[in-house]
Amino acid sequence: MKKTLYILLVALLTLLPTSSFAKVSEKHDVELWNVVNPLQTTVTFLNTGAHPDDERSDFLAYLSRGLGVKTASLIANRGEGGQNEIGNELGNALGIIRSNEMVEAAKITGVKAFHLSETTSDAIYDFGFSKSPNETLEKWGEEVTYERLIRFIRTYQPDIVMPSFRNVNSQHGHHRAMTILSERAFEDAADPSVFPEHLEDGLHVWQVKKFYLPAVSEETATTSIEIGDYDPIYDMTYPQLGEASRYMHKSQGMGKDIPAEPRQTHLELVTTVLNDEEADLFSGIPYNFEDWAEVVEADNERLSEQLEALQEALEDIVEAYPNRAHVLPKSQQALKDVRKLLKFSERADLSETVKNDLVHKLEIKEKQLQDVSFVAADLEVKTDINSQVLTPGEEATISVSITNKGAKKIHHMKAGIAIPESWNQQNEKYLKHVKPNETKTVTFKVNVPEDAELFAAYDDPIVQAEVSFKEQGVTTVKVVDLDNTVSVLPELSVKLDPENITVNTAAVQEEIPVRVNVKSYTNSKIDGNVSLKLPDGWTSEPTQQEVTFHNRFEEKELTFTVHPPAQVEAGDFSIDAIASANGKTFTKTVQEIKYEHINDSYFLYEAKADGVAFELLKPDNLKVGYIESGFDKVADYLQNAGFDITKLTETDLATGDLTQYDTIVTGIRANLSREDLVQNNPRLLEYVENGGHLVVQYHKPWDNWDTNSSAPYQLEIGQPSIEWRVTDENAAVTMTKPNHKLFNYPNTITDRDWDNWVQERGLYFPMNWSDQYETFVQMVDPGEEAFDGGILLANYGEGTYLYTNLVFYRQIDNQVPGGYRIFTNLISYGIEE
Repeated sequence: MKKTLYILLVALLTLLPTSSFAKVSEKHDVELWNVVNPLQTTVTFLNTGAHPDDERSDFLAYLSRGLGVKTASLIANRGEGGQNEIGNELGNALGIIRSNEMVEAAKITGVKAFHLSETTSDAIYDFGFSKSPNETLEKWGEEVTYERLIRFIRTYQPDIVMPSFRNVNSQHGHHRAMTILSERAFEDAADPSVFPEHLEDGLHVWQVKKFYLPAVSEETATTSIEIGDYDPIYDMTYPQLGEASRYMHKSQGMGKDIPAEPRQTHLELVTTVLNDEEADLFSGIPYNFEDWAEVVEADNERLSEQLEALQEALEDIVEAYPNRAHVLPKSQQALKDVRKLLKFSERADLSETVKNDLVHKLEIKEKQLQDVSFVAADLEVKTDINSQVLTPGEEATISVSITNKGAKKIHHMKAGIAIPESWNQQNEKYLKHVKPNETKTVTFKVNVPEDAELFAAYDDPIVQAEVSFKEQGVTTVKVVDLDNTVSVLPELSVKLDPENITVNTAAVQEEIPVRVNVKSYTNSKIDGNVSLKLPDGWTSEPTQQEVTFHNRFEEKELTFTVHPPAQVEAGDFSIDAIASANGKTFTKTVQEIKYEHINDSYFLYEAKADGVAFELLKPDNLKVGYIESGFDKVADYLQNAGFDITKLTETDLATGDLTQYDTIVTGIRANLSREDLVQNNPRLLEYVENGGHLVVQYHKPWDNWDTNSSAPYQLEIGQPSIEWRVTDENAAVTMTKPNHKLFNYPNTITDRDWDNWVQERGLYFPMNWSDQYETFVQMVDPGEEAFDGGILLANYGEGTYLYTNLVFYRQIDNQVPGGYRIFTNLISYGIEE
């Protein structure tokens, strides 16, 4: 590797006491180093994975922040099928959270984050845990997934590709699919007959130089790299920097504090086009422009000399760090040289392969040098917009303020904004120059078209600032993101509550209360009316309601009483909310997604309540206490289905009268989010002992779950998780005791109740439990051994304790009749007595 001096410096610093580290770190200009360091190499590296958080954060931090390698993480989907540890968003809303968390994580490691999934309705979707790459590619669509992967490789042009996981049976099927496709792409990205339309779009075929996998062990590794070095710039080791980025994956509970200690990454070289047999990661790959000079020397001696001179200039910039005033003129001169070299290289007599590769490296360096110049110029750019939320037809005011915090006047400055072409925009404004300590502000008026596209979570920002200056006859351009998301939203949002409606065909409700939340996003007064679109034969009181809003973000809740007919056929139905105003019809719900660690985002979907009619028998007087975890909405759904549900507070758990409840239910993973539950677990066990019925939904082993004390008898949750789940939602289920009252009161459970489940059957199955527990079901993924611990029931004192790891919350959320019916039996157990 070419960072010998830097690594020696790190080695020396690691011998110093910790107090010396802090003193060294205080002197460093991290912002400048982040842009200067990449000038030392031309290598590009790509890490591939399936879900946000799959990136190899420690190793990527070492490559990007340590060596300056241009590093990217390409992730297939958005993590929509996972769980949420910070809120109750699931599905697409969770995918939006996880995607934005990955963006924030990447900022820490300097690793650019990309996804194959392009929209919230994309086929490349996280449909839940899969044990099979074949199932994964069948559901994603192998052709579309592979086409996007090849297109990305031909665009990004990585020298080295490394998936995060190996293709082994112990791995998630999504991980395995990405590994399989990544390895296949090693040859296919360089084959012009594979997706030839890419070449018509202006892309070139691309040959990856090396393909690595994480080694099984140090003994099987072809390359082992020490990445645990302390970096004085960041005042931490690269694994610690990686964990700092993983903390941003808050919806997954990622990130942990780790000590500064040696750590090696072990890699296995699977395939390469190079004849080089050295174990070094970069051996055989031109590491910088000095190496590139050797590549072209035989064909073009003049170009070779210019590349050598360029590398010397780049190293001179690095040596000028941390003096911004010295770095700026050097980077501007190097930028001029790179632009000349680009023109010269494009005309040079080189093979097409070498020319394409070299030009690409020079284009990357041009962008990197502009970043260096911008930081070295010490310009602070602040943008402001009169509203982060805009509506079609609205005029917005955007200001761009530039403050010179350096000691040198910056000349020929221009400020503009980048917005969609269809918007009415003023031209950029010329600022002449900005003196030290001077601030100049320019203001732009833009008109959002009436037919402007509404916000889409994964689109590029619709408003950015664009700043440029010219020093030494060279223009540097920088695009600056606004501090938060600017979005175009409909003037009115309509949201139905509940969004899932169940009708019990055994006793059809005479009235179903439906609330419609209407929110204004326009800055103008707006008058409208709201109504419901109902199934044939249904009516509502009133049929229509008027609303008036005077301010943006004002909202009102309207209540309708819906009357279904006396007889409702079993099956699906829907209720839609519609708002009309100013000649427009509004049928979208705007779900706001706001957390402090990510930028604001929104998920727009049709304002619809999905309904299902089925027979659901339930005890008349069943009284249930529900301990919400914040990770599921089961309590709300049961209330909507007519159950008597009380959500238990901390006070209720600590001092309330629990004996008033026939059954107490804990939400999924409640031990993780409810410390009061853990503290008051003895009270719950006492409740059971005195005759109560406690239903505990699934936990992970590390969710404050104690094998010996959380349940009344030993109950150990299985790990590793891949070995203790049934991921096939259609997996065969056998009720081992079909005549037991658990399956016969109040509903008679049959095989049909296990039909049409979604995403999976169960996860985190128990692996060991006391003989005191009785088992009731067996289920199995194809080709594996059956689990029989999906429902465990034990007598304890005068009461009963039931633990289930079956994913009833997903079934109830998706209105699977069998999920409702079985869960109703579980929580009704004992009431007939």
